[in-house]
Amino acid sequence: MRVPAEVREEIRKILWEEADRLNWSALASTDKSRYYTNWTEAEAIGGRLGRYMDPRKVRVYIKDTLLKSYMREASADPTRIMRVLGIAQDEAIAETYIKPHGCLLSDGRQIAWSKSSEWKATLMAIFERSFEIGKPFAVVLTESAAKFDLASERDVVEIASQRLGIQKIVWLD
Repeated sequence: MRVPAEVREEIRKILWEEADRLNWSALASTDKSRYYTNWTEAEAIGGRLGRYMDPRKVRVYIKDTLLKSYMREASADPTRIMRVLGIAQDEAIAETYIKPHGCLLSDGRQIAWSKSSEWKATLMAIFERSFEIGKPFAVVLTESAAKFDLASERDVVEIASQRLGIQKIVWLD
């Protein structure tokens, strides 16, 4: 039996609002695990889902179906990236990309963003995209405090970005 669309949407909305409140992307995996358990056991979430699926699969459904898309959509939104780069919100976007996220501005500037742990793929993606069209303007790397807290840890990334012609690199925690 499948979860009815309206039930799925109601529960998705509850979880996404809670994820926003908790700053989900910044939570440690142990904290996320605790929330998955709480939601699975809550009647309003896990109890409702358990009516349409094996209760042992509810936790996986919450994690892989409802919250995975939250992370994907939250990281795809260019609003924060544009603000950090000092680009006006009304700047026209000619094209958008995923894996890693990015966009081509109407003036030809290429922008890309990802978690800092994915820096190599992100630098190469903006290089390849700008090879076809535009110029490599900026890369924004998020969640950088864990692995790239010190300037010396960022040196290789910044030097690589310079050599690839990327004008700006921004580190966000």
